[in-house]
Order: sequence, then C-alpha cells, then structure tokens
Amino acid sequence: MADIIKFKKPKAKDKHKGKTLCRHGFHKWVICKKRPFDVKTGKLVTLYECSRCGKTKTEAK
Repeated sequence: MADIIKFKKPKAKDKHKGKTLCRHGFHKWVICKKRPFDVKTGKLVTLYECSRCGKTKTEAK
C-alpha cells in the first residue's frame, strides 16, 4: 500500500510568522553580502535586505 500523507491546513499563526512586524515597518535589516558595495557619484552605497520578508533598501553614506 502507498504511504498516507496528511494534508493539514496551516494555522494563521504559522502562515504569517514573522511577517506582522514587517507589515508595521519593523524590518530586520541585514547588510546584503551578495553585492558588498556600489559607488554612485562618488558616494558609497550599501544594500540592506530584510531577513524576514526579503525587502531591500539602499543607503548612501
């Protein structure tokens, strides 16, 4: 006989875990290591990425 797989509907708590903070503007910014830095018009530009939702932002110093 075949293995029986249980299909459960994910709970709302598990489905949206960690996303509620990002929706309210409290991202967990981490420096993106893929592109260490970018130079635009003589300024150092750093790329940040949220570790929970994946949104990116740039900051010029």
